[in-house]
Amino acid sequence: MIENQPDISIGNILIIDDNPENLRLLSRMLIRRGYEVRQALNGAIALRAIEIQRPDIVLLDIMMPQINGYEVCKSIKDNPETAQIPVIFLSALDEVQNKLKGFAVGAADYITKPFQFDEVLVRVQSQLTLQSARRKIIELNRELEQRVKERTQQLEDVHAKLLKKALYDELTSLPNRVLFIKHLEATIKGLQTDPNHQFAVLFLDCDRFKLINDSLGHSVGDQLLIAIAKRLESNLPNIDILSRFGGDEFAILLTNLTEPEIATKMAEKIIDILAQPFSIVSDPIYINASIGVAYSQADYTRPEQILRDVDTAMYRAKSRGTCCYQVFDSTMCKNALSFLQLDTDLRTAIKEKQLGVNYQPIIALETGKIVGFEALVCWDHPQRGLISPQEFIPVAEETGLITEIGNFVLRQAGEQIYRWQQQFKDIPLTISVNITPRQFTQSNLIYQLDEIVEQTQINYHSLKLEIKESAIMDNLKTAQIILNQLRQREIQLSLDDFGTGYSSLSYLHSFPVDTLKIDRSFIQGLDEEPEKLGLVPVIINIAQKMGMNVIAEGIETAQQLKKLRQLNCDFGQGYFFCPPLNPEQVVNLLLSSPQW
Repeated sequence: MIENQPDISIGNILIIDDNPENLRLLSRMLIRRGYEVRQALNGAIALRAIEIQRPDIVLLDIMMPQINGYEVCKSIKDNPETAQIPVIFLSALDEVQNKLKGFAVGAADYITKPFQFDEVLVRVQSQLTLQSARRKIIELNRELEQRVKERTQQLEDVHAKLLKKALYDELTSLPNRVLFIKHLEATIKGLQTDPNHQFAVLFLDCDRFKLINDSLGHSVGDQLLIAIAKRLESNLPNIDILSRFGGDEFAILLTNLTEPEIATKMAEKIIDILAQPFSIVSDPIYINASIGVAYSQADYTRPEQILRDVDTAMYRAKSRGTCCYQVFDSTMCKNALSFLQLDTDLRTAIKEKQLGVNYQPIIALETGKIVGFEALVCWDHPQRGLISPQEFIPVAEETGLITEIGNFVLRQAGEQIYRWQQQFKDIPLTISVNITPRQFTQSNLIYQLDEIVEQTQINYHSLKLEIKESAIMDNLKTAQIILNQLRQREIQLSLDDFGTGYSSLSYLHSFPVDTLKIDRSFIQGLDEEPEKLGLVPVIINIAQKMGMNVIAEGIETAQQLKKLRQLNCDFGQGYFFCPPLNPEQVVNLLLSSPQW
């Protein structure tokens, strides 16, 4: 649900803060308002990001390592090309000299942390309104004194409304983030004076809310949020404060904990409470919750520290599935920082064209000759060197970058196989490309494929898409439509990692699949005793009976190859034949006419 859409035009915002959680929280909220948001963890990255793409506005923290916010602002203002970019400081530094120094280096405004997100949006417009009012007051003469009084009263009324809005959520009337942080700040101070004064914070996010909001409308979404707030209020009497942070996120503060289990028991109770249907429309509405729990610690000195950790715990709970809670531990913060850094580096890699495509040969086991290649994205990081796709593809999938990466691989692979087909016309080569679950569900997948095939001039039949079982099984109706559209274009379809996921054999009859791909974990077992062939003969038998062929991936030994040939497996790939190669190496390999 998107509330309080700004009247200003949507712009490009660069947020600079060395606290990853501050970045993610503010970014998420701004993105929900429709803004394009970029992030930088330090001044050097920020100045590089500004060179690459000029932002419309910069939200800048002061206390950062190496280059502080004042120095970043001064660099921006000293450059004639960026001098007009408004810079708003968002800082916990509250001394007058800090603000004066900020304005001295060219800041447009200075907002003190902790702040309410709505304040960030409203503050600039309010200042412009006040400036306009002052100009009008200067122009007015004494004969307009009554009008000035009326205008002043109007401003006072607006100010009173803003004060109320600053502390309470407009929709649910619950305390908002600002008021929650005030309570949390006082609680943290109490812990510093009395170590026995233990407390916990619970942070919950409603699973499936976006789906409900998009399908039933924002009005129903608003009513659902109000109903959730009332249900929590009425069923959780022994809490210090229940707050709505925005969207479908709520926070709870529990103080004077006599035993740690109280917080986790409350998390379980909340999950049970929200599992009961809500009667808002004709049909009942079901909602679930993911909850993070963080307990007080001696090193918590600021509210944002525990909020950072409880938010991290909540996302870990969400990753485990619906109706889960997770207690924070220190390893989660390290993982979150690693994820954020990898996300930032990956965005840079896409812009600076650090990604490439390698190709692993696919061998017809009967003849031992190459019949095609699998396209595999590769990333040569400037500092870290080669990064495994197993490390960065999940990040790309979660952040949505996988669509851009996937289209890049498809286009590169298409262009490359077309050139090889022209050079080696006597070899019937195909190209296999992996399609991730997120790519598979994008609405314009077929359009993108048609466009790429047209641009690269390849034949549809030369293209084979490798799709995981989960991508199909998670949405059968949509998958059936997409698969049929692919079949109409004679694009070959391979079911990847068969046997490791659903393995729903009853659905195979309905899917227009050409190939089953046996996961490497099954192939490794072929080096053992003959009676320990596992599922490999079963999968090959299933494929043969259903008119499909089989590819075994991860072949590494002659023993594995021998047994696969004995089982009449059609195709194979792996380091026994050849590792992934760059395009030049592939040409040299094809010229050598290898045969295994």
